[in-house]
Amino acid sequence: MRSVSSLPRLLEVAIVLLRYRLDELITALHLFRPLKLLRPLLGRPVVDVRQLSPGARLRLALTELGPIFIKTGQVLSTRRDLIPNNIADELSLLQDQVAPFSGTVAKHIVEAELKTTLDQHYARFDETPLASASIAQVHAATLHDGREVVVKVLRPGIDLRIASDIKLLRSLGKLIQRWHPGAEKIRPLDIVAEVRKTLENELDLAREAANASLLRRNFSCGNDLYVPEVYWNLTRTRILTLERMHGVSSDDITAIDAAGIDRKALAVKGVRIFYEQVFRDNFFHADTHPGNIWVDLRRSSEPRFIALDFGMMGSLPESDQYWLAQNFIALFERDYVRIAKLHVDAGWIPASVRMDELEAAVRTVCEPYFTRPLASISIAELVVSMFQTARQFELTLQPQLILLQKTLLNIEGLGRLLDPDIDIWAVAHPVLKRILRQRYSLRRTFGELGRRLPEWLHLAPQLPDLVRAALQNLAHGEERRLTDKLHESQQSQTMQRMMLVILGAVLGGALIISAALLWTWIPWQGLWPPLTLVLAGVLAFIWSWRQSRL
Repeated sequence: MRSVSSLPRLLEVAIVLLRYRLDELITALHLFRPLKLLRPLLGRPVVDVRQLSPGARLRLALTELGPIFIKTGQVLSTRRDLIPNNIADELSLLQDQVAPFSGTVAKHIVEAELKTTLDQHYARFDETPLASASIAQVHAATLHDGREVVVKVLRPGIDLRIASDIKLLRSLGKLIQRWHPGAEKIRPLDIVAEVRKTLENELDLAREAANASLLRRNFSCGNDLYVPEVYWNLTRTRILTLERMHGVSSDDITAIDAAGIDRKALAVKGVRIFYEQVFRDNFFHADTHPGNIWVDLRRSSEPRFIALDFGMMGSLPESDQYWLAQNFIALFERDYVRIAKLHVDAGWIPASVRMDELEAAVRTVCEPYFTRPLASISIAELVVSMFQTARQFELTLQPQLILLQKTLLNIEGLGRLLDPDIDIWAVAHPVLKRILRQRYSLRRTFGELGRRLPEWLHLAPQLPDLVRAALQNLAHGEERRLTDKLHESQQSQTMQRMMLVILGAVLGGALIISAALLWTWIPWQGLWPPLTLVLAGVLAFIWSWRQSRL
């Protein structure tokens, strides 16, 4: 540690862990081993923990340690690549609920952010919060035109508190890194960095507003998922004003049934919404516990969900999104050879791995699942099991994919809660195939070429200079490799041939782009004109390739 300022709090953490009989965490930190001798003097937890699992004891200990440790546990619950599933399941139950701060203070924060008095914008502002968490709390309010809103307000001084707690977590992470025998697998400093990033994102409510705005636009029809409207003129870094929603938590089965809502239809929509967010929009809600996903009781004939709390959203690099989608399709079709190849092609597993061994490992994981009825198979559990097995082959995954696993588990759990008989496979497979067919269609590809054409035209005047520079570099490189017998005339011929190759490739690309524009902008001209241009472009590429072989 850089200083001893964190030592008292570290001792407090160690004592709480010891009281909850998390001895393995204490003994792993050699510095605190003597504390075990003091256990009889440390008092007992509020509940008897002797019969509880280690995961449950850890959850209770983090709850006692306070808000930032609760948030750390919530982040850890998403990292099933680092911790056992039973502990991750317990940590996912952590509730980030703390005592509210003064409503008067909240009003002062809103006025300071808006730089005006509260009554200039709100006809009513309820000082009693609707909900209170470690980062912010939410107040009901009414605008002057009668619209109901909620105002999310950051806790005063929370940024300084988080900076101090992150410093403490980093000190604890360094201790674990140094002393814990499994530190390389746990990667404590990486976890601390992820907690820091998550908390910093939650400290910027304007960022959360942007997340909500994009998700609302992606589901603008509002038939399946409704996202509250953001009031940007009443939103800043420390305050967020949203349309107030009315509904019930998605796990309130009694209220949903009382409203006459078709739970089977609702469950199907939940699964479909997940795949649309991930593979159609590449922007998904990553904190989908029932408190953040409500059901609109006013729409019994056409049920829909309501999304809340947009601080934790996920997206994937385009390449990972493509490879993941292909893996899902191969999984649906039980193509184990393709699954193994896709893992290598995606760069998740080194190319040096033996493909037959990887295929056998995938088959060993998947086959037991397929002995059950398809309706009882959990895609999420199967994907998690597959990734855990692939770790034996040096699997490397980005945190976004781990976050996706956790979200998929939540969505499937919600679907089965609403409809225990739902066939996740039957719902997911056609949705995913439809999305992929639209996303990677020839028409969409030509449209993307047309969209990027202005950028290419902007760069076109620079092309001769770039080609000249490339050829000069090529010529200089060739000169160094040529023997003394190579004459200057041969170099000139090589350069001329390379120029023809490049010009042929440029001409072929221009013809294909022209075909894409013709098909995209004036499709009524028919199919033959763009096909003719595509054929001419292909011939230009072939001619260019043949020149390069001479």
